[in-house]
Amino acid sequence: MSGGVDTAPEQVLATHLLVVDDDARIRALLQKYLVRHGFIVTAARDAAHARRLLAGLEFDLVVLDVMMPGEDGISLARHIREMGATPVLLLTARGEAEDRIAGLEAGADDYLAKPFEPRELLLRIAAVLRRSPPAEPAALTPQMLMLGPLRYDVERGELRRGEELIRLTQTEAALLRHFARTPGTVVSREALVDQLDRERGAHGGTIAQERAVDVQVTRLRRKLEPDPKQPRYLLTVRGEGYMLSAE
Repeated sequence: MSGGVDTAPEQVLATHLLVVDDDARIRALLQKYLVRHGFIVTAARDAAHARRLLAGLEFDLVVLDVMMPGEDGISLARHIREMGATPVLLLTARGEAEDRIAGLEAGADDYLAKPFEPRELLLRIAAVLRRSPPAEPAALTPQMLMLGPLRYDVERGELRRGEELIRLTQTEAALLRHFARTPGTVVSREALVDQLDRERGAHGGTIAQERAVDVQVTRLRRKLEPDPKQPRYLLTVRGEGYMLSAE
């Protein structure tokens, strides 16, 4: 990615992207940049990791690096196309015509050569999404989540046990609001750091570290879980992040 001032194009609210890249620095930069522009982003370090995520989660689009150790992006794009209609945007350091053709023949919807302008990535994602079928109504964010004896009003941001209002700190409320947008979806620590930084930016504070997010999740569990040491609703997905599992 190269630098530059940009403005996010118009996009679908709460669009969930899967970013697959073996370069940890590029993966983190892409995830942070796309989250900043309103996307929900899950990241995978290689094709095997991506296959596990694709087996259990639904994505609106996959941003996929071609050159990876082990299974490459072309092969994974072919697998994704065999699974269904999830659109794929390929990224590669190679821009030769034969490579573009190979990617498109594998079922990719578009192709972007590195290095690229961040603004162009946003525009290409928006263009691919416009050509994709609209989301099913069932994919919309629920208005009320049930967590055992607790209920969470997504619109109001209120957590209650019966008629009792459970008070949340500003950070706990921000975390729960973020998880509730996509229940059943893994949210990475990197995405939570970025989300909390944006939530608290107006107050001059930042989270800055993933360890601080872990501490805040532990505190939130004390208010959500019958037994915080054996969580049933706010789950840890090892190596990937956290997931809210509502009833």
